[in-house]
Amino acid sequence: MVVRGMNSFAHHVETCLARIGTEDFATAFADFAETLGVDQIMVFAIAGDHARCLLSRHFHHAVLAGKLAATYLDGWFLQDPLLPELRRTSPGTVSLHRLGGIGAEMGDDYRRIFFDEPGLKAKTTLIAVGDHLRLFVSLYQSEGTETYCDADLARLAGRLALMHFERLSEDGSPPPLAVLSERERAVCLGVLSGQKAEAIAADLGIAASTVITYRKRAYAKLGITSRAGLFAICAR
Repeated sequence: MVVRGMNSFAHHVETCLARIGTEDFATAFADFAETLGVDQIMVFAIAGDHARCLLSRHFHHAVLAGKLAATYLDGWFLQDPLLPELRRTSPGTVSLHRLGGIGAEMGDDYRRIFFDEPGLKAKTTLIAVGDHLRLFVSLYQSEGTETYCDADLARLAGRLALMHFERLSEDGSPPPLAVLSERERAVCLGVLSGQKAEAIAADLGIAASTVITYRKRAYAKLGITSRAGLFAICAR
């Protein structure tokens, strides 16, 4: 049983490594994270007083992840008790922090919004800092969880996320769009540049109705519902 479990983890890690820098990484990474016994993963990049959501996934309640990410980006990230630590961490570092170690530093409203109301009772956050990005990689577990996810595997998840998003940051595309297919990403880039569906369709050689279909699929994957949401998660 133990050997089979280790083989499974090794397979997931190998898959993640093979897909770093590609649109398939998000799925591979989510599959790996789910084996750790977590219910939700969130990856945020923080730069100064700005935050971007790079990945948001709840394995049992997809809409919840998008709502929590949007709320966090709406200024609440500035009240994250780990923000000072993230800002002073040296590049090349991945450090692990448990909810139990920072809970006392949370404001009552912060705890209510991000933990009590959504039923997320255990949290492991990796502060992962590279040459270009400063990331919070958070792994959440729901009510009824008795133990935290494995610390070494959680650190590995943080390292994989950092490697992937650091590579993406070098090509100029907003990292959140890495979870999309090539066409979905092209449509979103068109939206970000201010183009209407008809203009995007002309550029891509497809029908305007197809652009709308790609846009809907992209928004669903990103956990957003509007153009404003797209600008919010891609803001630099």
